[in-house]
Amino acid sequence: MASVSLKNIVKHYDKTPVIHGIDLDIADGEFMVFVGPSGCGKSTLLRMIAGLETISDGTLHIGGTLANDIAPAQRKLAMVFQSYALYPHMTVYENMAFALKLAGHKPAEVQAAVERAAGILQIAPLLKRKPKELSGGQRQRVAIGRAIVRKPEVFLFDEPLSNLDASLRVQMRVELSRLHSELKTTMIYVTHDQVEAMTLGQRIVVFNGGRIEQVGTPQELYNAPANLFVAGFLGTPKMNFIPGEIVAAGGGSVSVRLTGGAVVTVDAAAGPQTGDQVTLGVRAEHLSIAAAQHEENVIQVGVGHVEYLGDLSIVYTTLNGLPEMIAVKQAAEAAPLHAGSHASVFLPPSRCLLFNSEGRALPRAPQHI
Repeated sequence: MASVSLKNIVKHYDKTPVIHGIDLDIADGEFMVFVGPSGCGKSTLLRMIAGLETISDGTLHIGGTLANDIAPAQRKLAMVFQSYALYPHMTVYENMAFALKLAGHKPAEVQAAVERAAGILQIAPLLKRKPKELSGGQRQRVAIGRAIVRKPEVFLFDEPLSNLDASLRVQMRVELSRLHSELKTTMIYVTHDQVEAMTLGQRIVVFNGGRIEQVGTPQELYNAPANLFVAGFLGTPKMNFIPGEIVAAGGGSVSVRLTGGAVVTVDAAAGPQTGDQVTLGVRAEHLSIAAAQHEENVIQVGVGHVEYLGDLSIVYTTLNGLPEMIAVKQAAEAAPLHAGSHASVFLPPSRCLLFNSEGRALPRAPQHI
């Protein structure tokens, strides 16, 4: 196992910058996930750690050793790609053993390593098969097994589940979590899928435009996003955003006049001033349909669309002056709402977040930190 430390890492192609001064420390044995939209630089950074891309500026340390100029094969890393990249003419055993044989390991050592990895991944019965005889999930297990046999200090995963169907992705997420628990090896995992990020990562790095927006545990990023980008990227459906203006502040709370005219109370610490333009953010599961039309902290909405998902329903509502719909999650057994009707939506003061005009999150009230 080894820690990975990046200091002011920069990458540019000719004069085009793509990575802008990344500082990040990944602990020994940690499962770290890089997440962000396509083109944000997460895979490029992973390839720089692997040595497949040169580092334009900055320093990379792996296990305390400066690795900028160390050849990829000497970095004690193993990488699993989106494509399985298995040799079609070789059996599963031969695919997994290939790198060890090239490195000159004795046949008994190779066999022991392959059988150990196959046991961990539950593919021992498949060792004599060819890749064409395997399912997608089995092929990905073989690709991971090929990495395990090398006993790397760091595993690098570049969107390894993207080619699998939904049910297999769920299964493989469980397998990868179990694998990390068993091997206790440092793992860095790249994905654009927020569900993978939230379920796999001990910590998550959210990237945007070649920069880090926020680093934290899944709970920290979901409940206390640093800015509008993180708040909107994590969560399904994404966080609801409503523009507003501070009309009163003090005493651990602020009053916000929202688009549409409603004034609501939000728990907040010192910082916002009367007249400040803000964005109120609140997640769909924290909203509720209010019984009374004139209850405090409610907004009047129109029902635009209802999605029934079995265990719950997502009600998409419209607010005067707001182009985007506001999503409300409610239990499946709740009173049904229909498109074209009207409803009152309650905004709990302790669950609402405020973002300033620059998109940065404002501090929460001390009791909710």
